[in-house]
Amino acid sequence: MTNNRISPLKEKKHHGTASFPCAFYQEFSAENDFLLKHHWHDELEILYFSKGNFHIEINTEPFDITSECFCFLNSGELHYATSDPGFHESAIVFDPVILSFQSFDPVQNQFIQPLMNRQVALPRFLYPDHPCYLSVLHEYQGIVHAFVGNQPDLISAHQLVTDSAIAQMLIKACLLKILAYLSSSHLLTSITPEQDHKIEAIKKVLTYIRENYREKIYIRDLASLVNMNEQYFCRFFKKAIGRSPVTYINDFRIRQAVFLLENTNMQIMEICFECGFNNLSNFLREFQKATSTTPSKLRKNLSSSLNPPKGFS
Repeated sequence: MTNNRISPLKEKKHHGTASFPCAFYQEFSAENDFLLKHHWHDELEILYFSKGNFHIEINTEPFDITSECFCFLNSGELHYATSDPGFHESAIVFDPVILSFQSFDPVQNQFIQPLMNRQVALPRFLYPDHPCYLSVLHEYQGIVHAFVGNQPDLISAHQLVTDSAIAQMLIKACLLKILAYLSSSHLLTSITPEQDHKIEAIKKVLTYIRENYREKIYIRDLASLVNMNEQYFCRFFKKAIGRSPVTYINDFRIRQAVFLLENTNMQIMEICFECGFNNLSNFLREFQKATSTTPSKLRKNLSSSLNPPKGFS
């Protein structure tokens, strides 16, 4: 499993550089699971699932991906993804402002400005049987080449940016052509200005949990955040996330505990309280349930893997 330190639900990091907000990401593994935690960002994202079986949730709607495809994420969409070992995925995250024209020509008026204003949405998925798939794949590969050259499989789980004006020009051209192919295939859709209150409510609750997981969290407090009674809120949350609020909170705390066990020298009792558990026995019980091991065994196994006996490499 990929374990990262606590991060905001809305990503605060910059994708790309200040002058060229576009970045390439890639992750693959034959041994480890894939986990992309719930988050959202203002930038658009093109995900390419080239190998593996993925489960992805977008605005709490679940999708199972069992074949190669593209997935498009629009600005502000809450998303989460997992995969078993044997996966290969990559993504391009970009601010549509990089495609903007100074002159207000028809391209700017009909396509770029609506994207920037969140008035137009990219399609959800694009599969190989669609007539424009190969054209989009060709342009996507052109973007990857601009970022990584001729050795795309040498990187995993890194953000790649480029300061090369030529590479940036090629990336912009490829993105514009992808937009053109999607538009000519009638795959762009208009977005109504009304907010999706359900998604905004889930964002608010998940953000609160991430910011307060070290403290005691009461269901009544979560329910009051979104103006619901406790019983209705629990049903609402489980339908949206697939887990009860208590289960989600415990799972989140355990992920933070695993990170601390692997990356710090904190004592297990310290980690217990740091992650919001009010007593050690409850922490150990939840940890065992979630990981099928104990904190001490997990740390010992990690230590053994980092310091193998003589004669091993």
